[in-house]
Amino acid sequence: MLSHGMKQQGGVSLHHLLGLIAAFLNPWVAAGVVLLIGFFALYTASLSWADLSYVLPATSLGYVMLALVAKFALHEQITPMRWLGIALISGGVGFVAGGPSKTVPCESEALLPAAASRGTKS
Repeated sequence: MLSHGMKQQGGVSLHHLLGLIAAFLNPWVAAGVVLLIGFFALYTASLSWADLSYVLPATSLGYVMLALVAKFALHEQITPMRWLGIALISGGVGFVAGGPSKTVPCESEALLPAAASRGTKS
């Protein structure tokens, strides 16, 4: 969305404040900024729950899917170099995901299901 909006807007410079404001008011750019803020919030939340070695492969697969969807939605040709990049990212994800996981549940989370199944006694 950011790329599409900025291609519509054209070049911007910090020396031309009106052009910069017009770029932020472009609906595509504004939607892209909102989605980036949402991504950052979800990414930091996921890093608080799991290790980077688990979160990063999931994120990179999201990039691959997003790139493919964007190319098909805009009716653009997917070049062989892009397919090579997708293959490299997917291979790297498979390599990293095949390794040992160091993400373990917190002690309080591990006790919650057991406490709920026993019921509470007053």
